[in-house]
Amino acid sequence: MDLTTPALLFPAISLLLLAYTNRFLVIAQLIRQLHVKYQERAHDVVLRQIANLRVRVMLIRRMQEMGVGAFILCALSMFLVFIKLIFIAQVIFGFSIFMLVLSLLVSLYEIVISTKAIEIEMEDMVQSLQEQDR
Repeated sequence: MDLTTPALLFPAISLLLLAYTNRFLVIAQLIRQLHVKYQERAHDVVLRQIANLRVRVMLIRRMQEMGVGAFILCALSMFLVFIKLIFIAQVIFGFSIFMLVLSLLVSLYEIVISTKAIEIEMEDMVQSLQEQDR
């Protein structure tokens, strides 16, 4: 293992953290929109969306924590290679990859939950249309 091996993860982890930050910003915007809706009328759909968003915010925080942890371990691994502690660098690099994979799995779970939020909105629209047809 040389210095370039852990360096290969740097751009990937950086892009991943950027994607996580974008997901967080979108959720923050959704929460603000729901706050306005909630102030207009506390509705079952809004309450269900709030519960969904709480879980998603927590998951994104975990994704970011694991991504940052992977980034730190990757940098530490590079430093250990630099000072010629190759075996320890390999172990740390392995943990870095493991944290990155965990982060991606949590991201996948958050995506699944985000589709439930869309389903809640669609249920509300269908229900509103059915009430208008009556």
